[in-house]
Amino acid sequence: MPDLYNKQKTDVRYYCRIILILVADALSVVAAHLLSLLVRFDFKYREIPQIYTDNILYMLPIATLTTLAVYYVFRLYHSIWRFASLTEVYRIIGAYFVIAILLFTENRIERINLPRSCMFMGIILNLIFCMGIRFSYRIFRGSVFRINPKDRELIERANVMIIGAGAAGRELITDLKLDKRYKVRVIIDDNKTTWGRYLGGIKIGGGRNSITELCEKYDIDRIIFAIPSASDKDRREILNICKETGCKLQTVPGLTQIVSEEVSVSRLRDVNLEDLLERDEVRVNNSEILEAISDKVVMVTGGGGSIGSELCRQIAAANPKLLIIFDIYENNAYDIEQELKRKYPDLKVEALIGSVRNTDRINNVLKQYRPDIIFHAAAHKHVPLMEKSPNEAVKNNIFGTYKTALAAAKYGVKRFLLISTDKAVNPTSFMGASKRVCEMIVQMMNRKSSGTIFAAVRFGNVLGSNGSVIPLFKQQIAEGGPVTVTHKDIVRYFMTIPEAVSLVLQASYYATGGEIFILDMGKPVRIDDMARNLIKLSGYKPDEDIEIVYTGLRPGEKLYEELLMDDEGKEKTANNMIYIGHPIDMNDSEFEEKLRMLDEASKKDSAEVKSMVADIVGTYHP
Repeated sequence: MPDLYNKQKTDVRYYCRIILILVADALSVVAAHLLSLLVRFDFKYREIPQIYTDNILYMLPIATLTTLAVYYVFRLYHSIWRFASLTEVYRIIGAYFVIAILLFTENRIERINLPRSCMFMGIILNLIFCMGIRFSYRIFRGSVFRINPKDRELIERANVMIIGAGAAGRELITDLKLDKRYKVRVIIDDNKTTWGRYLGGIKIGGGRNSITELCEKYDIDRIIFAIPSASDKDRREILNICKETGCKLQTVPGLTQIVSEEVSVSRLRDVNLEDLLERDEVRVNNSEILEAISDKVVMVTGGGGSIGSELCRQIAAANPKLLIIFDIYENNAYDIEQELKRKYPDLKVEALIGSVRNTDRINNVLKQYRPDIIFHAAAHKHVPLMEKSPNEAVKNNIFGTYKTALAAAKYGVKRFLLISTDKAVNPTSFMGASKRVCEMIVQMMNRKSSGTIFAAVRFGNVLGSNGSVIPLFKQQIAEGGPVTVTHKDIVRYFMTIPEAVSLVLQASYYATGGEIFILDMGKPVRIDDMARNLIKLSGYKPDEDIEIVYTGLRPGEKLYEELLMDDEGKEKTANNMIYIGHPIDMNDSEFEEKLRMLDEASKKDSAEVKSMVADIVGTYHP
């Protein structure tokens, strides 16, 4: 209800402004033509011939309606006038060219006929009035700060540096000039021909190599990156320079988000670690994803989790016949269901509560809804916790996958895609070993099932996912430190959640059966570097303002992760960020017998499950 009230309130204000402008425009037409007639006869009202006073009274309503109609056609009531620029000036001039033709044509009618000089002067005056009405708002907004000198003492203005002297930078400067909180001091641009020149009254001080020097010279508090078209490489290089200045960093949205909207202060976002990842932007073939999902019944297990919920978002955008969100945590499932219903009112979506460990529940859901595709994201994934509770990892990860895969084959699911992890490769953690068993189950099921394509996707860490290191670092920084890093040399692969999910969806399209798809995660990142960068992006100095403490590797944790086992090989796909690891030979009957014994042991909460899993996964070295 508050949102509806605010929307109605905004609509009322908008229409009130339009009505006021319409009234002002109508009065300006009347005033301009009356004034032109008075000027024509030297302001001697009594000397104006009666025919002209009669004609102008007849002409004014026609001239007013003509002018307002032309204004509407030229969209003079659709602009945001606090951002008025040369574009609006050209539009007004074009409108008056048409108005002049129409009014001079109408002036040939006997009852409207007025002196041509009077008509010409009236059009010129009205043009001036029109510009005055529209630009006076911007002038008034720009002078508010100056006409309220008492406010100057109350407001601490941030000194701002703009990176980029292009269109986005120009629009941003215009907007910042109207905001009392900011004072733009200098602009940075790598185009040497612009150095020393001025944009919007602000000097272009130099290129990226001058950033540190100019920050000190102008006492800069905030840097805004305003080059939406910059390449990933240039963006990273410039932001890496900026982060060393200790200033707050912000950026405008990318080109795809900016297409039809103005660049403004309200649309800025803080620079984050994703902007500093050393790899190019992930690109996927949306038409392939659409083909794989459109008009299909799609089920996501663990649909309320960080990966599962993003899977649901991207699947919803591909127009499925029905989206089934399956999760044991009702709050998570409810939240993503409501989000999707708000964003896609026509989407058919069902949030179902249940556990993948429950055979009857899984079978009943698949029997009732008959999904075409299952994305299996339900899993316990926290490495240290699974070391302490290995039987729960067996029940949820291994047998949750096995039971869901068996049900998929039984009820004619066309594609089953397991979300796996790089920790499954030569695992030292029990969580990683359990996910390796899941991969083996998927490959065995693909050999045994004739109607269902089973495959898995393996990738590294995702930034911002539940339980990941970034939210922990942010919390520790907010509390004043220390920031805890397990080891100075520990490295991990990282990708954003939307990127990883986009590649998962495309991999599901490529699957023909039994593959383990490996996502190219770019260069591995030192966790210590991530912690230091996050501290800098928060405006602090590592080891001075915020201490970094090394706590030692946790149980099951490796210094580095691998994405591929030696025996799997690696084959390219049409997307150069997705590779295929081929199945490793194994004895399915022997594997099934070991699974049966592992199932019995886990139900008894046996202490032997780690050694039993090690017997299944030969590369697992606890």
